[in-house]
Amino acid sequence: MRVLLVYPIFPKTFWSYEKILDLVDRKVLLPPLGLVTVAAILPQEWEYKLVDRNIRPATEAEWAWADIVIFSAMIVQKQDLLDQIQEAKRRGKLVAVGGPYPTSTPHELQNVGADFLILDEGEITLPMFVEAVQRGETSGTFRTSEKPDVTTTPVPRFDLLELNAYDMMSVQFSRGCPFQCEFCDIIVLYGRKPRTKTPAQLLAELDYLYELGWRRGVFMVDDNFIGNKRNVKLLLKELKVWMEEHQYPFRFDTEASVDLAQDPELLELMVDSGFSAVFLGIETPDEDSLQLTKKFQNTRSSLTDAVQTIVKAGLRPMAGFIIGFDGEKAGAGDRIVRFAEQAAIPSTTFAMLQALPNTALWHRLKKEGRLRENRDGNINQTTLMNFVPTRPLEDIAREYIEAFCALYDPVKYLDRTYRCFLMMGAPRWKAPFKWPELVVIKALLIVIWRQGIKRETRWKFWHHLFSIIKHNPGVAEHYISACAHNEHFLEYRQIVRDQIESQLAEYLAQGAETPYVVPVKEKAEVVAS
Repeated sequence: MRVLLVYPIFPKTFWSYEKILDLVDRKVLLPPLGLVTVAAILPQEWEYKLVDRNIRPATEAEWAWADIVIFSAMIVQKQDLLDQIQEAKRRGKLVAVGGPYPTSTPHELQNVGADFLILDEGEITLPMFVEAVQRGETSGTFRTSEKPDVTTTPVPRFDLLELNAYDMMSVQFSRGCPFQCEFCDIIVLYGRKPRTKTPAQLLAELDYLYELGWRRGVFMVDDNFIGNKRNVKLLLKELKVWMEEHQYPFRFDTEASVDLAQDPELLELMVDSGFSAVFLGIETPDEDSLQLTKKFQNTRSSLTDAVQTIVKAGLRPMAGFIIGFDGEKAGAGDRIVRFAEQAAIPSTTFAMLQALPNTALWHRLKKEGRLRENRDGNINQTTLMNFVPTRPLEDIAREYIEAFCALYDPVKYLDRTYRCFLMMGAPRWKAPFKWPELVVIKALLIVIWRQGIKRETRWKFWHHLFSIIKHNPGVAEHYISACAHNEHFLEYRQIVRDQIESQLAEYLAQGAETPYVVPVKEKAEVVAS
C-alpha cells in the first residue's frame, strides 16, 4: 500500500511567523507531528511519502504514486483541506481524513467526498482503518469513546520530513488537561485526565531527532505540559541528564497553565532541562470573565505575580488573550494591553472569542440561539466572533483592533521585551560554544539594520541591548531572538486591522445584531455553577 500523507496550508496567522522565518531561510515554524505519528502507527511494510503544503505542493509523480491519500488538519486549515480532498477525488484517489477538525465536524468532510473518516485518537482508530482496508473496503467511519494509553505510541517517523524547511521540531509528552475552561476544545478532544508517555519514550524520540542531525529548537506541543505534574517531573529529571550528556543540543518551548508559578521545583527542573519559553493561557485580567468561562486556575493568585515568577525563574512568557466574554465591560482591550505592559510579556496571541464545535461554550450558545449562521469557530486573529455577544460586536472589534496594534507598537514591544529579559533568570547550564550559521549572522544584521538604524526604535534598540549585555548577559542571545520576532508582528498588526475592518464593514452593512441580554435566571445559574 502506497500512502501519500498531505498536510494542508495554514493561512497567515500570528503563529505563521513568515517574516521571522524569511530571516533564517526556513519555510515553516513547526512540522505536522500528527501525520508523522500516523505513519508510525500504520503498518511499516506500507510505503509512505509526506507533503507539507506549507512548504510545497504535491508533484504529479507523487499523486500518481499514491494508492491512498491521508489528510490531517486543524480548523484553521479547513479551506485548503476541502480543496485538496476534491483534488484527490478528481484524480480518482481513495481519501482518508483525521485530526482535530475532522473529528469535530466529520459531516463537512463527507460532503466533499472523503472516503474514510479516521476520527478521535489514532492509536485506537487507525488499526480499525487498516483492518477495513485489508478487507477490501473503500469507505468507512472509525470512532471511539476510549482514550488510548499513549505509552504504546511509537516514535514518530521524523525521517519523512523535509527537516531543513522547519525552524523547530515538535514532540508530545502528554494529552489532555485537568481544567474545565468553557471555550476550550482540548478537553473535548482529549479529555480532562492527562495521559503521558514514559520518560524513555520521549527520550527515544529525542534520540531519533539527534541521530537525524537536528540541532535546533523543539516545541513540546502538549496543550498543558504540566497537566500531570508528577509524571512531568519524572521526565524532566531524566531529560536533564540526557541534555547534559548530549551537550544541550536543543532548546525547548511549551505550553502550560499559570499554576506553574506555584511550583518552584517544577520551574527549576524545566529551566535546568533546557526550556526557554512557555505559552500561558492568560485570556483576560478580568476576574469576572475568568469565573464565567470556568478558568478558575487563573483566579487563585495574582496573574502579574505569577508571570513574573515564571520570568525570574528563567522562562520567557508568551501569553494568549481573548476579548468578547459574556458580561465583559467596555475597555477590555485597554485592560489587556495594560496587563501585558505591567507583567512585561513580550509576545501575546490575541483574538476575539470563538465558539469551537462541541465545546461547553458552543453547546450553551447553541441552546441560547446565539450561534451565527455560516460562521465557523476559528482561532485565527483575523476572524470576527461566530456568535452574538453581550455587548455590540462593533465595539468589541474596534477595541480588539486598537489593542492588537498597541501591543505590537515597535517601541512598546522593545520596551516590554527589555523589561522582561532584564528580570529574567539566566540558565545555570551552558552549551559548548559553536560558531553561528551564516544564515543566523545574516538575520542578526538585518534586525540590527531595521531596528537599530532604519526605524525610530534605533536609540532604544541600542540602549536596551547594551543594558542587557551589561546587567544580564546570560540571556542576551535569547533577548535578540525575541527582538527579531517583532519583524513578524509589525506587519501582522496591519493585516489584522485591514481584515477585521473589512469584515466589520460587511457585518454592519447587513445590519448589526442586537447584543444578547443574559436573563436574570441564567445569571443566577452561571453564578451557581
